[in-house]
Amino acid sequence: MRTAPWVREISGRYAGEGFFTLGIHTPELEHERDRDAVAQNARRLGLEFPHLVDPDYSYWRALDNQYWPTVYLVDRCGRIRGRWIGEIHSGRSHALRAEALLRRLLDEGPGCGT
Repeated sequence: MRTAPWVREISGRYAGEGFFTLGIHTPELEHERDRDAVAQNARRLGLEFPHLVDPDYSYWRALDNQYWPTVYLVDRCGRIRGRWIGEIHSGRSHALRAEALLRRLLDEGPGCGT
């Protein structure tokens, strides 16, 4: 939840440049498995982008994830190009590195070079 302000900020800032935000919610606690509650909480936090609920941890395991929150930057070809573990706050080192990489990925253009 403490990373939500930064996610809202970059989602809005880069949306018109080909950046797409997707939330993947893997529940830590049993009450977090309710899809309607997840959607309601996302709206409450102003996270107005699609969210996938991962109740069986299939995405969690596929990404070899171990931590909440984790932020991934994926390029246009579907390759994970960056990963940040832990909270991200505007102006702090994680945010600055993530945004620098995001700008580089946006500058790469639409192709999926080798």
